[in-house]
Amino acid sequence: MHLAHYLGLLHRAQLTLADAFRQVAGAHGDEPDIEHLCRRQAERCDEHAARLEPFARRYAEDAPNEPERLHSELFRGTRTGGIGLLRDLQDLYLMAAECDVCWTVVGQAAQGLRDRALLEVVTGCEGETALQLAWIRTRMKQAAPQALVVAD
Repeated sequence: MHLAHYLGLLHRAQLTLADAFRQVAGAHGDEPDIEHLCRRQAERCDEHAARLEPFARRYAEDAPNEPERLHSELFRGTRTGGIGLLRDLQDLYLMAAECDVCWTVVGQAAQGLRDRALLEVVTGCEGETALQLAWIRTRMKQAAPQALVVAD
């Protein structure tokens, strides 16, 4: 069974995203909402990872290094200024989208296995990930005019 592959992938992706949210919070604390909301999103990712742990153990977690590779290719640390914030938010969005896709795939497997407990976790976490994506997208829309039209 290959479910363990995706559980491990998702677990690590959530932890990597949590770390990235914390880095953005620390780097862009001068923005009124970024520090608080990014830290809250990091906590949410940590909660998602914790909720996955029993299933990862049950299905013998054995995943490749995909989330780390994604993290290193997309997010090599924060940037400065308005354009830096916009790029950091874009990286967060792509990382959250990876989690979203993994939730979908794991949810399909949970349905196939009739694992109601896993499906309950997926349903809750998938919804919260969708909210993260919506928040990041909205915040990018807010940051874009200042970053792209008004010079620093």
